[in-house]
Amino acid sequence: MTPREVVVAGAGVTGLLAAVECALARHRVTVLDRGPIPNPDASSADQHRALRTFAPGDAAASRRMAAAHRRWLELETLLGERFLRRVGIVTAWPDGDVGGVLEAAIGAGVPVSTVAPEKLPHIGFPAGTTGVLELDAGVLLADRVLRAAVRWLDAHPAVRLRPWSAVTEVDGDTGKVTLAGGEVLGADGVLVAAGPWTPDLVGLPAVRHRQTMLYLRPPAELARWWETAPGAGRIGADARAWLLPPGDGTLLKISSDAVCREVPDTDCTGDGPADWTERLLAASVLSDVDRYTVVGAKQCHYLTGEGDALLARVGPAVQARAACGGTGFATAPLAARRFVTTITEETA
Repeated sequence: MTPREVVVAGAGVTGLLAAVECALARHRVTVLDRGPIPNPDASSADQHRALRTFAPGDAAASRRMAAAHRRWLELETLLGERFLRRVGIVTAWPDGDVGGVLEAAIGAGVPVSTVAPEKLPHIGFPAGTTGVLELDAGVLLADRVLRAAVRWLDAHPAVRLRPWSAVTEVDGDTGKVTLAGGEVLGADGVLVAAGPWTPDLVGLPAVRHRQTMLYLRPPAELARWWETAPGAGRIGADARAWLLPPGDGTLLKISSDAVCREVPDTDCTGDGPADWTERLLAASVLSDVDRYTVVGAKQCHYLTGEGDALLARVGPAVQARAACGGTGFATAPLAARRFVTTITEETA
């Protein structure tokens, strides 16, 4: 196989893992980012993200996530870094639905168990629900993933990392990438993985969303309890919230679909972050939330659109990934492998 020239625009998790896969396939890769690499302002930069396998009612999604889970374990070995905390993830289900959820999990081959809400007293379960704990799920230490990927890429002779190289235009037909300042790069294949900025470069139809996330420190007397607590979803009074537990240097993170809104761009000016913070704190995600210290807040942007959630073809030489956020992070290894498979097959 003849090595190909590949350009990756965006050094978030999808771009970095795609560069890893391309290097493993013996292609030459240039990674571009508008800021430093890794970039703390990237949409995938965060303390932690959830990694689940089980998608009730969607067997194909469960199979896809099982493949992602396996690849994450392989990446730990390849990149020489542990970044998956296998603490499990519990989701709250109405008592009458629990039997069907358990049956679906057995059918998907996903080990689960039930958890009574009183066993997890510091998590806000909706009334009339029972927890279903996915035992092999856990938390990806997101920033650790990005740093490990950058270390590996920086040491690889076929990879060039180019921070502070903002992309201003991508030609889908020719694969030419124009940088701020006028420099033009040619490539046999281009991946645009610039998070919520991707549509600006390739015209990909997508809707931008903004979601408020809060980072909290538990009271000292609960610190040990939280160290081994699972992640949780479908919680809060309206069953629309989720949390990721602290541990390995991370804080407790909470958010909710109730504080997710469509936005025209990534400019947070005038968005009233204090209002969203108060709404989130009032969502009953945690028991006795007033005992917790709010350390920080983050406005996270992600995209939704039609079609394949992994990759979109925007031209003969160009593919793009608009997805980001929790699910986008968890499935990034699959998108990366699909990209390099396409490049290898189409240029063979």
